[in-house]
Amino acid sequence: MTTTAAQIAAAAAAAVPASAPQDASRPAKRQRIDAPRKQWKQKKTKREKNITEGSSEEVLRHDIRALLASRGVHHVSSSSSTTTTTTKQAGETGLTEEEQAEEEQVDEEEELLPPEGTEVEVDVLELSSTGDGLAMRPGSNQVYVVPFTVPGDVARVRAFRHNRRERQTTADFLSVVTPSPLRDDARIRCRYFASCGGCQFQMLAYPEQLRLKKRIVEKAYRHFAGLAPEHVPAVHDTIGSPLQYGYRTKLTPHFDGPPGFRPHRKHNNNNSNRPRPAFESCPDIGFMKKGQRKVLDIEDCPIGTEAVRLGMARERKRMQVEYGNYTRGATILLRENTTRLPKNQDGTPAPSPSLAIAAGGGGGSGAATAVIPTEADEYTTRTESETHVDIKSCVTDSKATTTEYIDDLVFTNPAGSFFQNNNSILPVFTAYVRDRILPPSAAAAAPPSVSENTPPIKYLIDAYSGSGLFTITLASSFQHSTGIDIAADSIASARKNASLNGLGDERCRFIAADAGELFKSITYPPDETVVVLDPPRKGCDADFLAQLRRFAPRRILYVSCNVHTQARDVGVLVRGQGEGARYQVESLVGFDFFPQTGHVEGVAILSRTDKMSS
Repeated sequence: MTTTAAQIAAAAAAAVPASAPQDASRPAKRQRIDAPRKQWKQKKTKREKNITEGSSEEVLRHDIRALLASRGVHHVSSSSSTTTTTTKQAGETGLTEEEQAEEEQVDEEEELLPPEGTEVEVDVLELSSTGDGLAMRPGSNQVYVVPFTVPGDVARVRAFRHNRRERQTTADFLSVVTPSPLRDDARIRCRYFASCGGCQFQMLAYPEQLRLKKRIVEKAYRHFAGLAPEHVPAVHDTIGSPLQYGYRTKLTPHFDGPPGFRPHRKHNNNNSNRPRPAFESCPDIGFMKKGQRKVLDIEDCPIGTEAVRLGMARERKRMQVEYGNYTRGATILLRENTTRLPKNQDGTPAPSPSLAIAAGGGGGSGAATAVIPTEADEYTTRTESETHVDIKSCVTDSKATTTEYIDDLVFTNPAGSFFQNNNSILPVFTAYVRDRILPPSAAAAAPPSVSENTPPIKYLIDAYSGSGLFTITLASSFQHSTGIDIAADSIASARKNASLNGLGDERCRFIAADAGELFKSITYPPDETVVVLDPPRKGCDADFLAQLRRFAPRRILYVSCNVHTQARDVGVLVRGQGEGARYQVESLVGFDFFPQTGHVEGVAILSRTDKMSS
C-alpha cells in the first residue's frame, strides 16, 4: 500500500494529537540552565547490551561530531567540568582558555534551545549510519536526531531530550514541511512507515539506499579502524538484494502483558495466591513504535516473504480466539520453511515420502511422512522452476526444524536458531565469497620469484561456523574444511547439513571448541589455510584476535552484521601489535541483506603481509 507525504504526516498527527503539548509517554521537562547537569546516556537495545565499541550510541556520536566539525563547530568533551551560567576567569575552573570558551559557548546556546516537548522546524543535512536524519535549525549548533527523514527535507519535529554536552537533541518526527528531491513517498509500501521502528528508507530509490550504505561502510573504517587512509582501500559499491520487499524469511512480532502485569512484581509469581492479570481483549500484536517501549499493532509487514506474511495473518487470527490463554506478553516466531519437490518428466511434482510441509502452527520437522498437496493451501505458497516445485509455509515452533535452499544446497535448522534472514541474496552472497576466498592468480598477485615459492591454499577454517553456511557452500574450493563454534547445538546442525549435502568427514568436520582454545586442534599449515570469520554483532574479542594472529593464516575473510565492530577488529589485524602476523586489507564491500533499513552487511578480505610481529 502506497502512502503520500500528507498521509505520513496525518498518521503521525493521529498518533500524537497536534493539540497536545507533548506525547503522553514522553513528559515535557525543561532543565534549569543554572543547575548541575548529569551526563545523559542513551539506553542500549537488548541486542547491543554486550557491545561496547561500535554500538548505535557511539556510531551516532561519531556522525554528529563529524557533521559539527564540517561546519567548524567542536563539541565539548563529556569529561569536562560541569558548567553554570556564571562566567569565570580562565584558570579558575581548571580549564584552558579554549576549553572555557567552548563551555561558555554551550551556556549561551542552552538559553536558545527550545523547551523539551516543543515543536520546531529543522533542516535535515545528513543521514547517520544509524539510519536517522541529522538536522539543525538556522543559527543553532545543536544537532537534532530525526527518524524517517533524508538530507534536503525540512521537517517538523518535537524536541524530546537535549544532550547539551554532545550538542545532540533526540526528536520525534511529526511531518515533512518541504520534501527533499531524494524523497518520494509514493515508494512507501507500508501504512505503518514513520511509526514502526523497523524501516527507515522506504521513501528512497533503491540505488540511493545502496549509495548510503556504501557511505556507512566508509565511515565505519574512518571512525573505528584506527588506520591511516592509505591502509584502507576504496570501498566497492554495495551489492543489492534481488528482492527489496518480500525478502525476510523470519519475523518476530510480539505483544505486551495484560494491563497491570509487571514482570518483576510478586503477584505475577506462579506460587502467589493473588490472581494474575488477564487480557480482556486481544492485545496489540506487532513491533515497537519508533522511540517508545510500546507495541504498534501491525497486521502485515511487506518486507516479510509471502509465506511469513500469511503466517502472520494466521497467528493474528488464532490470537483473536486464544488471547485468554495468556497471562503475560510473548513473542511470536514466524519462520519460513521450504519443501522442495522434484518434477516428473511431465512437469508434475513428484511427492517424496521423506518430506513434509508445515501448514499448521506447530511447523513441520521436514523429516516426517506426509501427503504433499498438489495445490498450496490457504497459508502456503507455491513456486515452480524447470526442475522442481517449492512449497513454502510458516513455522511458529522454535524447536521445529525448518528447511531452506541456497541454489541446490539444502540447510536445516531449528526454527528459533540464527540463519541469514534474506534467502534471495544468499546465492549472490555465497558466490561472491566463493569467487574471492582464494587469492588472485599468482602471476597477478606477486613476482615469479615469490609466487613460485608460495604453496596453494587447500584448507578452510570456518570460525563462528553456526550451522555450516560457509563450510558447506565453500567445500568445493578446498581439500578439507573445519567449522568451529562454541555452541554444541550449532555444531550438531552443521554436521547434519553436511551429511544432507553429501559431505563426509573426508571433506569437512565440525568441532565445538572452547572460546579460549579455538585453534588448538587445528593441524592445517597456516600458509595453506584461509579463515572465514562471521561473529555476532559485538565482533571478535581481543583473545580470539590474538589466537588468530598467532595461528597466522594466509588469508582472512571477515563477514559482519556490524561494520563498525568489523572495522575495529580489522584495525587490530592490520596494525599487528604484539606477537603474531600482520595483515593488509585487500577489499571491502557491503551487502544489502535488509533493504528499506539502515543495516548493511560488510565483507572484508585480508591477506597476510608475511611480516611477523613479536
